[in-house]
Amino acid sequence: MTSTWRARWATSFLLLAGGISMAGQDPSATAPQQAAQPAPQQAAQPAMQQAAQPAPATRAVQQERIDAASVQAAGGLDTFLPRLADTILGALASRFEPSRAMDLVTFMDRYWRVSGNSGYNASLERVRSELAAAGFTGGKGASGSSLRLWYEEYPNGGNGWEPVRFAMTILEGETGPAEPVFDPVIDYIALCINSFPTPPGGLTTRLVYVGDGNKPEDYASVDVKGAVVLTDSSVRRVWQEAVRARGAAGIISAERPSDYTKPDETPEVFQWGAVPYDEKAQAFGFKASPKVAGRLKERLKKGPVHVKVEIETKFHPSPGRMLVAEIPGATRPGERIVMVAHVQEPGSNDNASGCATQLELARAIAGAIASKALPRPGRTLTFIWGDEMRASREWLRAEPGRAASVRAMISLDMTGEDAAKTGGSFIIEKEPDPSAVWPRPSDPHTEWWGGGAYRRPLKGSYLNDLLLAVCLRRARETGWVVQTNPYEGGSDHSIFLNAGVPAVLVSHFTDRYYHTNLDRPDKVSPTEMAHVGISVGTAALLIASAGDEEARAIADLVADAARRRLELEARQSAELIAGATDRAAAEAGERVLHDAWRAWYGNALESVLSLPQAPVRPALRARVRAAIDAIGAAR
Repeated sequence: MTSTWRARWATSFLLLAGGISMAGQDPSATAPQQAAQPAPQQAAQPAMQQAAQPAPATRAVQQERIDAASVQAAGGLDTFLPRLADTILGALASRFEPSRAMDLVTFMDRYWRVSGNSGYNASLERVRSELAAAGFTGGKGASGSSLRLWYEEYPNGGNGWEPVRFAMTILEGETGPAEPVFDPVIDYIALCINSFPTPPGGLTTRLVYVGDGNKPEDYASVDVKGAVVLTDSSVRRVWQEAVRARGAAGIISAERPSDYTKPDETPEVFQWGAVPYDEKAQAFGFKASPKVAGRLKERLKKGPVHVKVEIETKFHPSPGRMLVAEIPGATRPGERIVMVAHVQEPGSNDNASGCATQLELARAIAGAIASKALPRPGRTLTFIWGDEMRASREWLRAEPGRAASVRAMISLDMTGEDAAKTGGSFIIEKEPDPSAVWPRPSDPHTEWWGGGAYRRPLKGSYLNDLLLAVCLRRARETGWVVQTNPYEGGSDHSIFLNAGVPAVLVSHFTDRYYHTNLDRPDKVSPTEMAHVGISVGTAALLIASAGDEEARAIADLVADAARRRLELEARQSAELIAGATDRAAAEAGERVLHDAWRAWYGNALESVLSLPQAPVRPALRARVRAAIDAIGAAR
């Protein structure tokens, strides 16, 4: 999961009339070009009411461990699932092998995976070989029922930065004996992406502390030319002042990790980073944990410190690459359900676990079909492994009509957390609904959320409630803990939403080891990967194979979810209005919110009509129409 999305959601909250009005910018208008992110599909109903309209009397809630009242209110929703759901769940549960998924996590953990480098490519090739052994032997465009597998490439895939080895040593001197700065096991990803190598034999130079180091005045009394700069700020903020403007050889960032990483409890933790790709400076950057930074500062207090830096890195400029596997549909092969897991990043949970969960899911489905436990899906199942967001964007661009062919998309990102170790709850990040526009106590955000309101038009679909119901069925059988959070963005689902495709994210948060050096295989639960994979596969196959019976059941499921939501919002509204200073304004704002939910669920019910593979029967249309009318009458 990428963290660059977060800043784009920064917005101001103004407490007015006992509620909150949101004054912010459209995220797409403020994003840097290279970080351009999605805007979900256009819809007839506006996502946000105009500023002149009243705002609901609501408040934002963030939780370390998600405990959503909206999920509690959904208890029993799984009883509406069609009979086919149990058949699929059973077939996948008996074939998904958690230990095999864990094998891939352990393999991928060896590498700092950056698009184009050898670790990234080795990970893709390992997935390819496993899929080939499972029967995915047809190439792209293979006819008939052959399971398909191929690579797709696209231009400008990146520099393919690859760390080979690095070391930094404090040289013996008046401040003490020689000692290594970084532990090769604990600090294995301390070197920043895009760092250039040092000259043969290494670089011996001064270590200079500059405090924040992001302003010219921080350098008024120090000379950093040719030195290694120690800063309390991020490497990117200091790069301009220290490296480009003053010729520093490199930077060590002692930036404090995010609070949810609990650095006071684990002072060896740091969050990995990157420096700008800079062929002119050919400098380097490191991230230092509080423990390492504290040791460096203590040495500097005693006098001048010199260090020897040895870095060997490579760059592999190359086209971007993704791996695509397909189980072709039997009746509507031109329609797809897409699942995506990103390969890059060094973590075991983020995202070796997502890659492994998706691989084992593809194998389990293929095995169930081969053994006749399940029929071929009516629609095509497409699995993609690649560079986060970039691969999704390029896959959609590669052929006209691809976006229109996708009926639903699920992003598998951080699917394996051992919750007892990481603190990360399993969450379904919903496709945007009114809880992404107006924060509600019943729908807490994760600690990753940067604040702010979703500013794009909304259009409901059955996907949120269907996937939640499937996960609740798995939870009923196993005791698995299932939660949801409002849309926050930051992974491949965002790209598909931008293309008009209903899309959700399955993940875990708040994970205290997110983007840190401590995200290793010991924090991954094979059982958790099985829960996620089996549930995602069941939902995908239900959508892919739905007939009239399944569509009727899902229509009833969505109608009941709508009823529960409106009842929940009525209870919340009463509590929030009672505490508002301007009750009339709060009541008017709450009416706006309730109307938004009715419109969203009207869309969601209409989307059920797209499920049957055969022409929609009049009885199903009547059922959907009656449910929409019931929502409108519930005022």
